[in-house]
Amino acid sequence: MNDKQSVTAFAPATVANISCGFDIMGFALEGAGDKVTVSVTDKPVENKIKLIGKYGELVPADKERNTAGVAAYSLLRAVGMEKISVEITLEKNLPVGSGMGSSAASSAAAVFALNHLLGNPLTTTELIPFAMEGERAACGTAHADNVAPSLLGKFVLIRSYDPLDIISLNVTARLFCVLIHPHVEVKTYDARRVLRKDFPLSIVTRQSANTAALTAGLLTEDYDLIARSMTDLLAEPRRTMLIPGFEKAKRSAMEAGAIGCGISGSGPSIFAFCRNIEDAVKIAGAIQEAFFLNAGLESDRIISSLNAPGARIIEER
Repeated sequence: MNDKQSVTAFAPATVANISCGFDIMGFALEGAGDKVTVSVTDKPVENKIKLIGKYGELVPADKERNTAGVAAYSLLRAVGMEKISVEITLEKNLPVGSGMGSSAASSAAAVFALNHLLGNPLTTTELIPFAMEGERAACGTAHADNVAPSLLGKFVLIRSYDPLDIISLNVTARLFCVLIHPHVEVKTYDARRVLRKDFPLSIVTRQSANTAALTAGLLTEDYDLIARSMTDLLAEPRRTMLIPGFEKAKRSAMEAGAIGCGISGSGPSIFAFCRNIEDAVKIAGAIQEAFFLNAGLESDRIISSLNAPGARIIEER
């Protein structure tokens, strides 16, 4: 056990799927994220999590339904310390159903803070399966393409889920990412439900080729290859119906100079890769204007590099 009684961790928002990398690619964003404080107490603990922050009222307080609670208690059980009384406070700063890895950030911050409080019995990579349990509680599927980059930072590739095999990519391409969050909610459960269950071999082959080529482009700074590879044949064709104004917003991004553009995670947020910060600002404005003019939607923006840090401890006492 750590000699501290309380630890607060921050975990960042993330972009997942990256067009062609459905459930297997993701990267961390700078600035935005959730905070979780885990405290040891000798008092009886209620079956609830304390919720604060802008979006705290929008998530369940029940620790068996809240993603931070599910993740934290799965970790406690795994290390044989489930009898320890801990209080969990979630500062929910990311909007739910946003496509920004909101549930993943809560889960990642919870297990990162708890692991530090316990004296770091596990590595950060070993925390990923427990954060994935929070994702299972949120949408019914324990996917890693948000929790892995939220914990590890930078850009990750999930080679396999069974056994879990996660690779951190040293992306050399000096790209910026624009993420625009239109003010409409898309539940991850609904976004997964609209997907087809099977695809022709020809489509799977093309999607696999795009994913491999995108990875190669990111590692070799081949911006033209990145642009040619950012086509999603699996999820985007089905999910666009859930995002008002998506097609025109994407077209506006490309006309403004984006290398590529697609749905972030399950949506409704969309992301675009840009060559420099000046392009990023221009492209962000074009996307936001398109959402407002064509769907009447206000929106928020994040501009980030592709090498943002992951979860970290911000306070202990």
